[in-house]
Amino acid sequence: MVQGLGASLAQLGKPDGTSAYLRLSTKPVDQSVASIPADAAARERRRRQVVAGAYPLRHHTGAQVTIAAMGAIVPEALAAADRLAAAGTIADVVCVTSPDLLYRAVRARQGREEAQSWILDQVFPADRATPLVTVLDGHPHTLSFLATINRVRTTALGVTRFGQSGSLDEVYRYHGIDTDSIIRAALDLAD
Repeated sequence: MVQGLGASLAQLGKPDGTSAYLRLSTKPVDQSVASIPADAAARERRRRQVVAGAYPLRHHTGAQVTIAAMGAIVPEALAAADRLAAAGTIADVVCVTSPDLLYRAVRARQGREEAQSWILDQVFPADRATPLVTVLDGHPHTLSFLATINRVRTTALGVTRFGQSGSLDEVYRYHGIDTDSIIRAALDLAD
């Protein structure tokens, strides 16, 4: 979302600011998947979550697994959640906007860093803790720390070898970050 980019850029060049890591995407993503709330208060809550590192895309009562996805893989995560639901396995979906800010929040909760940790309670509440599939078109370790928030079982999907070529579908399948791979990982973890 644009708010996350704007918040990152606003920190550049300030004496107490931070740097920002901008990454090009492997494909365009239809931004309507974000389902921006119509209610002003809910929209502001979403904006704050985006700027803090993550926001829930789908939250369901009785979810059996959570899929945390980042960037270009979000549509595959949503498609996986839809197919899982059709087969009787309910999945929450979280969109990660900044693994760095989430990691800082985890470290703050541990007393190792000065940062806000409220985002962890809003996006990964302890009373809704489920096994976690993390997925991105980058290295799987980038999001694997998210499992420490609620100490849940996890499968971290991502790219561990570089230099392959082919269509996006072929490359995603090769690396195990396609919709079918997300579904398999979720089913392996779900009770």
